[in-house]
Amino acid sequence: MIKSSRTNKTGPEPGRLKFSFFPGCSLKTSGHENTLSLFKFCESVNIDLIELNDWNCCGSSSAHSIDKKVAKYLPMRNLSLAPKGIPLLIACPSCLLRLKSTFLKIKEDPAMRQDYEDFFKTPFDENLEIIHFFEIFNRIDLKDHMKDPGEKLKHLKVASYYGCMLSMPPDLRFEKSHAGIIEKSLRQLGADIVSYGYANRCCGTYLSVAKPDIARKVVNEIIFKAMEAGAECLVTACSMCHLNLEIRCTLDSPIPILHFSELLSLALGARDQKKWFPRHIVDPVPLLKKRGLLA
Repeated sequence: MIKSSRTNKTGPEPGRLKFSFFPGCSLKTSGHENTLSLFKFCESVNIDLIELNDWNCCGSSSAHSIDKKVAKYLPMRNLSLAPKGIPLLIACPSCLLRLKSTFLKIKEDPAMRQDYEDFFKTPFDENLEIIHFFEIFNRIDLKDHMKDPGEKLKHLKVASYYGCMLSMPPDLRFEKSHAGIIEKSLRQLGADIVSYGYANRCCGTYLSVAKPDIARKVVNEIIFKAMEAGAECLVTACSMCHLNLEIRCTLDSPIPILHFSELLSLALGARDQKKWFPRHIVDPVPLLKKRGLLA
């Protein structure tokens, strides 16, 4: 279990925010650099993250396509682990959909609520706040944590990529939209945002395994359009999308794919990049050195 600094205390220090954290499978495996840089970013802006103890897979697309019972109880169990009185933060869009959808179904369905309480032997916390990582930016101001924020990213030309999972399904249609958070935040830090029209295009998700030729086609189109528009890198909001964009791209000399948390941490002065960037297939270090963002 990973904890940010100072989480051994009973409560956050004055001026610090505290969240419980559900990482999910992608952030703990193929996208572990996303987790490392996310914790570094949160530490830099006075946020304590406490990873849920003994969490399990949310079920994602595999479980809910194959076994409805398993798909039901996997996110339920994670909800049962969340401590009361602390918002639950999730960075993976797919995990957010599974846990938030299940939470709302339990809240609205008395029979499902009874099933939850009987199975997990714990009362359902209907006041649990489940938020996406982007919600942090409604609770902090990056300018409070650095000097000269507009100079940090030195006009790096960035194309944002959200993927499709943050386009909420019908049962989450009343949830807050975080469209534009990447652009707003990185522009505030001195990046030049490139518009290219593919920020919400599906990357192929799990078709990358089942039908790689389909995923390859859509990934190449997304990256090509970003390059055509003048982007020097793509910045993702989803570690699964990040993986697909790297492993299924067959273009010559593609641009690097960066996690949003990596650029944020870099702008805040983090020096842990040797733990993150070697995990990338397309090495971002030459670009970042060229732009003066790395020595």
